[in-house]
Amino acid sequence: MMMPIQYFWRHPLAEEVREEGRVEALAEVILRILRVRGIDVPDAVRARVEACRDVDQLIRWLERAVHAARADDLFALD
Repeated sequence: MMMPIQYFWRHPLAEEVREEGRVEALAEVILRILRVRGIDVPDAVRARVEACRDVDQLIRWLERAVHAARADDLFALD
């Protein structure tokens, strides 16, 4: 007899939970990159990054964080 829990990982709710975790992790990494590079992160920038739920956008910001001179540079091309 198969246990229903075995199918949980394919359930839409499980996919949503994984996606939310990925979004939160990307936001955290963006902010960490800026912090490690010694770049001040104003509250408005932190709030915008943490509020974003678009994985593709977060990945673009992550790539920009590597070369940014200021935290606002994340949003320069948007």
